[in-house]
Amino acid sequence: MAAIGSLVFCTDCGSLLEANTGRKAQILCDVCGTYNRDSSSKVMVTTSKPSAFPSTLRMKLRSDVREVSEAEKQIDASIKETCAKCGCEEVRYYTQQLRSADEGSTVFYTCPQCGNKWNTNN
Repeated sequence: MAAIGSLVFCTDCGSLLEANTGRKAQILCDVCGTYNRDSSSKVMVTTSKPSAFPSTLRMKLRSDVREVSEAEKQIDASIKETCAKCGCEEVRYYTQQLRSADEGSTVFYTCPQCGNKWNTNN
């Protein structure tokens, strides 16, 4: 008898055997009349290595990752916006989602000359 998952097949004719509800040690094949040992109650655990199922995306992410030092990090960008306090024409900004997902993000501005800070909701 051969078992695949919880399915049990006859070793002589290959027919699918009835489920063993009485938990007998042997199951009778209705097609050929052969008694087969019940092995459907066996638990089989399999494991595989991560490399067994290669992923193009996983490989791409691994190859594109690079270390960035604190000095190289840039958390904000520049934009042509006039500072209301000193009149500087280029300020730094970054955005952050503070409200629910269906609402716009909040833009935080900082003037590099005078340090003035303000924000707007999009």
